[in-house]
Amino acid sequence: MIRNSLFSFLCLLVLAGCTPKVSPFQKFLQANSSKSFDVLIDNGQVVDGTGKAGYTADILVRGDSIAFIGEVDETLVQVAKTIDAKGKVVTPGFIDTHAHGNPTGKRGFMNFLAMGATTITLGNDGDSPSQDLESWLQRVGATGSEVNMATFVGHGSIRMASGIKYDSLPTQAQLEKMGQLLREQLDLGAIGLSTGLEYLPGLYAPAYEMEYLAKVVGEKGKFITSHVRNEDDNAVEASLEELLMQGQHCPVHVSHIKVVYGQGKERAEQILQQLERARQQGIRVTADVYPYTASFTGISILFPEWALPPHDYGQVVAARRKELATYLRNRVLKRNGPEATLLGSGPFAGKTLAQLAQEKQKPFEDVLIEDIKPGGASAAYFVMDQELQARFITDPSTMICSDGGPDMRHPRGYGSFPLIIEEYVVKQKLLTLPQAIRKMTSLPAQTLGLTDRGEIAVGKKADILVFAPEKVKATATYENPFQLAEGFDTILVNGKVSKMQGQFLEVKNGEMVQRN
Repeated sequence: MIRNSLFSFLCLLVLAGCTPKVSPFQKFLQANSSKSFDVLIDNGQVVDGTGKAGYTADILVRGDSIAFIGEVDETLVQVAKTIDAKGKVVTPGFIDTHAHGNPTGKRGFMNFLAMGATTITLGNDGDSPSQDLESWLQRVGATGSEVNMATFVGHGSIRMASGIKYDSLPTQAQLEKMGQLLREQLDLGAIGLSTGLEYLPGLYAPAYEMEYLAKVVGEKGKFITSHVRNEDDNAVEASLEELLMQGQHCPVHVSHIKVVYGQGKERAEQILQQLERARQQGIRVTADVYPYTASFTGISILFPEWALPPHDYGQVVAARRKELATYLRNRVLKRNGPEATLLGSGPFAGKTLAQLAQEKQKPFEDVLIEDIKPGGASAAYFVMDQELQARFITDPSTMICSDGGPDMRHPRGYGSFPLIIEEYVVKQKLLTLPQAIRKMTSLPAQTLGLTDRGEIAVGKKADILVFAPEKVKATATYENPFQLAEGFDTILVNGKVSKMQGQFLEVKNGEMVQRN
């Protein structure tokens, strides 16, 4: 009896050892009733966005999401489209934490798609896309977009809509009105509040106003992204401290971190240490950065507050012309001179302030006062140090943004993400590819609260890039800023192909997204 039982047990062991091993893919198929899929990305090197080393795998996409990652037996499934990724990397689509533009404009958002950005944020720098966010969302939803979009509520926009406008001492009743506007728009799907405290009307906002709004943002589980009050070398720490105070009530994010006039990586270290000290004290603070040493914004940034609205510019010129000219001369010279101001809009676009002054045969400050005036143009300002900004870019805590748009005469709107791969990964090797991809995918997704994007993982949205890193090129220049990036061969947005083997399709696969 005992011998028979032992014999039976040994036979079972032998049979078990002979049973064919079930692969992960077979287990996956057993758990799925349908064997049909929309896309198979075959034999690529997956760099999943987390910062981990790449690995070889196939990817199956069904609908708008990733269904399986691993070795796929193509004989067991039906696939509508197969993408050969052999010899290429497969990554999540990039997420641009700070972008600009009109999705219904003439150029659309092809500039973002071409540089691998499949999700962007609008409403930055305190300026909402529309005061009527609900109708804007409906309009954009109806027309579609090449990329996914999220939007912020602009602090400046709700300041104007609430009637506070340029008042530097808002009353409690005014704050409550602005707070109500903020709540309503956050409830409509905006992912947070953006501030532009160096711009009108945000520059008039006192600390108690920003703290009040930070509490509202915190109550709604959202966050604040900020173009801080002053990015100059002698003022940036104080400006960051103002934002960090708001961080006591909600997560905060430093837009396009920089130190104007600052020099060297040691200066960057000081700023990074300031943010790290705040994190150790419980403040949830993040930052993004773009890989260019010229900023781009309205020419009003050169003018003193007393020459800007609500002040009457004509009266200022009539009464304080000499004082204004002296201020502008000193301001521009401090910002590396008129040669470092490249006009990007208006009738003089493409010329430096120095060239324009020479053409008109008068001092550059007179050109600003008489020919351009506040609000008359935007410009690129070459005011940043490469070594300092590179230290920001390579720090593990920062992510990449473009701060660009399709109509902006600055190459960052067409080249920021490919330039990171081209310069920092391939040429200079300051970042590994997994490190760079993390900065452009999972880290911004976590910051924005887009938990279903930013990684190559089962269940995540299928925003996917297929490319050879050494072929990625940022072709846009300051002279020719509207040239599309090259090298991202195949792009999927929400599981649908938007670019295939180097050819763009006439489709708009993007959608509005919200903080999860």
